[in-house]
Amino acid sequence: MADDAVRALQERVRTAAASKTLLVIRGAGTRDFYGQSIQGDVLDTTPLAGIVDYDPTELVVTARAGTRVAEIDDALAARGQMLGCEAPRFGVGATLGGLVATGLSGPRRPYAGAVRDLVLGVRIVDGKGDDLSFGGRVMKNVAGFDVARLMTGALGTLGVLTEVSMKCLPLPKVEATHVLECSADDAIRRTNEWGGKPLPISATCHHAGRLAVRISGSAPAVEAATARIGGTTIADASAFWASVRDHTHDHFAAAVGRAAVVWRLSVKPTAPYRDLGGEQLIEWGGALRWLVAGARTDAGEVRAWARGNGGHATLFRATDKAMGAFHPLPDAVHQLHRRLKATFDPSGILNRGRLYPDF
Repeated sequence: MADDAVRALQERVRTAAASKTLLVIRGAGTRDFYGQSIQGDVLDTTPLAGIVDYDPTELVVTARAGTRVAEIDDALAARGQMLGCEAPRFGVGATLGGLVATGLSGPRRPYAGAVRDLVLGVRIVDGKGDDLSFGGRVMKNVAGFDVARLMTGALGTLGVLTEVSMKCLPLPKVEATHVLECSADDAIRRTNEWGGKPLPISATCHHAGRLAVRISGSAPAVEAATARIGGTTIADASAFWASVRDHTHDHFAAAVGRAAVVWRLSVKPTAPYRDLGGEQLIEWGGALRWLVAGARTDAGEVRAWARGNGGHATLFRATDKAMGAFHPLPDAVHQLHRRLKATFDPSGILNRGRLYPDF
């Protein structure tokens, strides 16, 4: 059944390539807001569903691209394991293909690895309709590993993901979340100080004068760390971190409800807090800042500040992305992207324009 779905997908891509018909790759559509707006006929990946192989002793799961992230999380949790990236969903039905194509990770990312770090192998249909595989299903098999990682975050511009193998991690034995009252500057200082110590921190989130810190590990390690960090225990911590992960937290929910502009600022963790004219939520020990733009927010200032602090700014949510969703690339890197696009999708039909307007 799955092979039939892949063959049907190959035929659809070949026909589109021959007629120069643009295709929009879509699973559940929960990440349609991300990247540039695109035009074309929908190529549905949801028929490619199901876990292909999962051996807990190898710490590797292989699933088809249309498999729901929730299904994978549940299967792993039943065997005491997880995806270390704490895969965000952004909506009901979010798929593995969408997770890998966007390359977005959740609160645990700095401490357990990004999506790209966990991808061991992929199977794709390229822009010519060829069925290709890169990497493998075991951690020691690194043949073609770089190409597999290349597909992570490519937003489907290089190929249609049909199957992905990912590294798993053991679930923590114990977790606790404590909350402290502090300013953004103090939160950045504290999390950076803690980052230099042997504390089993697995997530941080500062918003509206409150810093939440999650500790994960063995019971003695968690007990010692929480005593050192202080603060008070948060009620229903699992729901809180899920709201940060999936952007249902009040900071994001209010912005989405009123179609506000949301910026994603990836910077060095020690970057000082800067008032950019809107409310911020700070994750990853200071390395990730979510800015809901206000009336005083200037896009040029936002991108200049991110660049000056060793990072970049992504226009994550907006009704108008004429300024470009992603940080402009240096010319040499831009040309490299164009050559990759020409190699994997010579007709330029797959998610054209979703990363940058010309590829």
